[in-house]
Amino acid sequence: MLEAQRLFFQSGQTRSCAFRKAALRSLKAVIEQHQMEIAAALKADLGKSQEEAWLTEIALVLGEIKYQLRHLCRWSKPRRVSSPLALFPSSSRILREPYGVVLVIAPWNYPFQLLMMPLIGAIAAGNCVVLKPAETARHTAELLERLVGECFSPDYIRLLRTDHAGMDRLVLEGPDYIFFTGAPEVGQHLMELAAKQWIPMTLELGGKSPCVVTAAADLAVAARRILWGKILNAGQTCVAPDHVWVEASVKADFVEACRKALVFLSGNQEGDFSSAPHYARIVTQRHWERLVRLLSGATVLLGGGQRVEDRYLAPTLVEADLKSPLMQEELFGPILPILTFDDADKLARLMQQQPKPLALYYFGNKQQGRDFVTKVPSGGVCINDVVLHLVNRHLPFGGQGKSGMGAYHGRRSFDTFSRERGVLESCRSFDLKIKYPPYTIVKTKLRDFLGL
Repeated sequence: MLEAQRLFFQSGQTRSCAFRKAALRSLKAVIEQHQMEIAAALKADLGKSQEEAWLTEIALVLGEIKYQLRHLCRWSKPRRVSSPLALFPSSSRILREPYGVVLVIAPWNYPFQLLMMPLIGAIAAGNCVVLKPAETARHTAELLERLVGECFSPDYIRLLRTDHAGMDRLVLEGPDYIFFTGAPEVGQHLMELAAKQWIPMTLELGGKSPCVVTAAADLAVAARRILWGKILNAGQTCVAPDHVWVEASVKADFVEACRKALVFLSGNQEGDFSSAPHYARIVTQRHWERLVRLLSGATVLLGGGQRVEDRYLAPTLVEADLKSPLMQEELFGPILPILTFDDADKLARLMQQQPKPLALYYFGNKQQGRDFVTKVPSGGVCINDVVLHLVNRHLPFGGQGKSGMGAYHGRRSFDTFSRERGVLESCRSFDLKIKYPPYTIVKTKLRDFLGL
């Protein structure tokens, strides 16, 4: 399935900076031309509003293309580095080279953005690409199949719609690099397959990204920002706030601030999201039923509305502790467990024992927040905000431990999809004889002096 891409890459066409830029411009043009269709497909799959589709998917992708176009030629240039005296008169440089054929596997929650963003980096670095979209987001997958076919030769970039068995077959074909975004258990499975073939990969996974709200926080702002991050795509976001640790002395005030924030975010006095035009739906009936089961028996503090016919689930705050079923898995929905703490140092020690999350959010004093996040590992961090760290192209976006490995966005996308290759160029005629045997005492001392 990857043979056509291998042959195209071996032709050398993708090495040219002009070729890469032309490919990115073609992709940009087709996205701009079909913006409304992309938004409609996202609406059909996830109930996303046109505004949310633009902000969280289309605009991010177009911005990334512009950024790569501006910088990729400079990033692609060989970089001269110094050579030690012992290698005189040799010269050294580092080449940035594409891997070859890259396999990009995307999830269903941001089915456009999370397929296109790695594709952009792979193109900029000079690779050929096979794309595997999520079949759960069927309308978006169908549209992307058509758009990719319009934009690129199938020998260069190809989209394959296939199931998990087909995905495994693609990995077993032996691509030169794999970029996977999705569930940790699937990522682990793919990593095991890839390891048998020595295939390098990036894993963008997930995890239970915690919020910490201290008594020093502006509770109204903290509640509004946390709940905005939670209602985005109805909580189906890998870096969504998964649960909140709130300092016990301000818990009641924080819950009241959340009630007011839900009124503000819903756009009506009742805080009712069932008719809010910007609020998404749960992607499938199976996922909706899983979330409803998790809520069963929980003490609901706010929200809790459900409607099976359109897979609606309201933003819902619930009481929780570490033994709660809600704390045993990544929620990936609009449910927000509330837990309390009294001592930030004890909380940090507790968090150190948990799997490393994709993101960590701290609300309160900035300096105390900086101290706290040095104690608790995570993929990324926001202090007094949520989610927005992934928007900054100058910041790496990626996980740690169970939440993933590797990073991308901006320059790091180019670096992820290329490798450094060291090159030493020596003089044809000048030859330092001391490196050759027989190894006399004089030669040995001279080699030591020169650092050979």
